[in-house]
Amino acid sequence: MGLVKGLVLRSTGSWYDVRDSRDGHIWQCRLKGKFKALGLKVTNPIAVGDYVRFEEEDETQNFGIIHEIEPRQNYVVRQSVHKSAFAHLIAANVDQAILIATLVFPRTSLGFIDRFLVAIESFRIPGVLVFNKQDLLNDEMKDFQTELMELYESLGYKCMATTAVSEEGLEEFAAVLKGKVSLLSGHSGVGKSTLVNAIAPDLDIKTQEVSTFANKGVHTTTFAEMFELEEGTFIIDSPGIKELGLADIKPEEISHYFPEMRELLNQCRYNNCRHINEPGCAVKESVMAGNIAMSRYESYLSMVGGSDNRK
Repeated sequence: MGLVKGLVLRSTGSWYDVRDSRDGHIWQCRLKGKFKALGLKVTNPIAVGDYVRFEEEDETQNFGIIHEIEPRQNYVVRQSVHKSAFAHLIAANVDQAILIATLVFPRTSLGFIDRFLVAIESFRIPGVLVFNKQDLLNDEMKDFQTELMELYESLGYKCMATTAVSEEGLEEFAAVLKGKVSLLSGHSGVGKSTLVNAIAPDLDIKTQEVSTFANKGVHTTTFAEMFELEEGTFIIDSPGIKELGLADIKPEEISHYFPEMRELLNQCRYNNCRHINEPGCAVKESVMAGNIAMSRYESYLSMVGGSDNRK
């Protein structure tokens, strides 16, 4: 019997939930023998969002064996927690990456937002920023958020403000997801699951309250998982986004993933300029002139220095 094409919806280590492209049936699949990870140094050869070809092994038990992975349009990795030289594949074939951020309870730092954007720029995936929990903001915070949204919009990132409680921004949020495969990320406690449940109540994705201890929330997902909101509209709910990204980016390349710096790269006096303290640096001049936001430049310095400004 020939191989069947399917879409990987979920991975639990060695088993994968694969959706049959013929009828939508979900098969429990494992990998055939020793499987090569397509030349990538990764801990897991297959990611949610991968298209695979599998063999039906046991119809009564619903088991299948994956033989091939189709070529990927793109992929997202994070550094592996255990094997530092390896990355962990989070998702493949993503149309956009959406960061759910909150300015209070818990606070998403600008360093975290910028790191997320640099990572997805490096994977060549468009980014969207959703500022959630509008109901918790006072006027001063709302003004600050408006400035932030204007900054990121000016760099080419779509921004929106939402509140699941009052349904503010939910239609816009649903419209952004429609017809696409979206990777959703954000610190635990930012209201990711609540937002998705508000626009697709049938899914009933697990939510957990923010713990007031350190305002960090409790993670509800340990494996990335893909959900179909409606035909052709998928979200990938991703855990452990904290280590996202800068796995393979060399310090001298980081400025390439800041759109406002990228356009100045051939204007510095030295072609190996790191934009830190070199004379004749177009990026530093642009920061001094107020054309590049100081918060973005500080994030850049922290990434180049390898320190962590994401808290």
